[in-house]
Amino acid sequence: MERTRDGAPPATGARMKARGAWGLVLVAAAILMVTMGARQSLGLFMSPLNSATGLGIAKISLAMAIGQLVWGAVQPVFGAVADRWGPGRVIVIGAALLAAGCALTTQVTSEWGLIVAVGLLSAAGAGAGSFSILIGATAQRIPANRRSVAGGVINAGGSMGQFIFAPLNQAVMTAFGWVSAMWMMAVLALSTAPMAWWLRGTPRAAAAATPQAPSATAAPAGAAAPAGTTLREQLRQALRNKSYWCLHAGFFTCGFHIAFLVTHMPGEVDLCGLSANVASTSLAIIGLANVAGSLVVGALGERVRMKMILFWMYLSRVVAILLYLAAPKEPATFYIFALALGATWLATVPPTAGLTAKLFGTRYLATLFGLTLLSHQVGGFLGAWLGGIAITTTGSYEWMWWADAVLALLAALVNLPIREARLPARTAAAAA
Repeated sequence: MERTRDGAPPATGARMKARGAWGLVLVAAAILMVTMGARQSLGLFMSPLNSATGLGIAKISLAMAIGQLVWGAVQPVFGAVADRWGPGRVIVIGAALLAAGCALTTQVTSEWGLIVAVGLLSAAGAGAGSFSILIGATAQRIPANRRSVAGGVINAGGSMGQFIFAPLNQAVMTAFGWVSAMWMMAVLALSTAPMAWWLRGTPRAAAAATPQAPSATAAPAGAAAPAGTTLREQLRQALRNKSYWCLHAGFFTCGFHIAFLVTHMPGEVDLCGLSANVASTSLAIIGLANVAGSLVVGALGERVRMKMILFWMYLSRVVAILLYLAAPKEPATFYIFALALGATWLATVPPTAGLTAKLFGTRYLATLFGLTLLSHQVGGFLGAWLGGIAITTTGSYEWMWWADAVLALLAALVNLPIREARLPARTAAAAA
């Protein structure tokens, strides 16, 4: 057999395709870094927006809550478009919408203007370059036994965006004002458009080129849609599946939890008499911790049943919230709390997407996973909006924290009935 200079056999066509697919994973991670970094640092703009517009925290919270809902609502829509015509076009449209929303935010003076800029344009743009489109696109190009790891890498990109954007936005706001920080995000949003070139192409062509391998994360027999199944048929099958609804229920709580914190953590820090830097540093710590959490969870998805991963992650949030409530409100408390939360923050995404793929296959993954993200963002809408109501009516977020803990416990329990096939024993070759 012909060998290369170092004595190794030459790469086969399938291996070269696999290497190219991993390049696409890194591109997807870079796109998510920008779109999630922009979304997850919006809470830092609440106080400056309130000072500039005089709208009040409740109205600004509502606009951001609508943004949470819209971000989720567009995911299955853009996912269906990506499943039909490919993700490249969707990502370019999203870049334009996100940039336009950020730019318009600097000019608004009314509640409706803020809803259009933050709640519609920015949210829809970020949704077009988010999880369902990016994970759906790469899952069709990655061997089945590596999809969990790929999802973890992409998810880590989004968390890295939060780690970078939170302190960066705070630094620019301190030095030049919030308007300059918002224009910076508009320019960075446009950088995702040229990256879409690497994700061009139709899903069927991508699926045909995917090197396949037997996997513990592959869909069980009969779960994946047979060839020729239409999107309508696949949706009908999914909506009759109880396990799929359990995923929706757990993800609803995840959205409530994340949106409440990312929107109102700066306000909670301010209530405790601490500086805005504590809030931006806490958000950055969450993002950095979730980089590690996403990679670990992605790797665990090949060895541990995904529903059990979700169970333990949601349960850990209950413990973190209760310990936070009992602790003195000092900077170190926020940093430790952020570290504990960051370990699971958006690390729920790879196992949720992985379970969706195991249940139904990858042909319509962008659409089906997009629907779970819609449930996630219904929870996100309530988390952001009710947080604003809580602070304006009671002067604190205490009852929101208790609601958050109860919902996290319910989310842990609702994942247990999911009918996920047991992982087959790993062969000696696979373990090597």
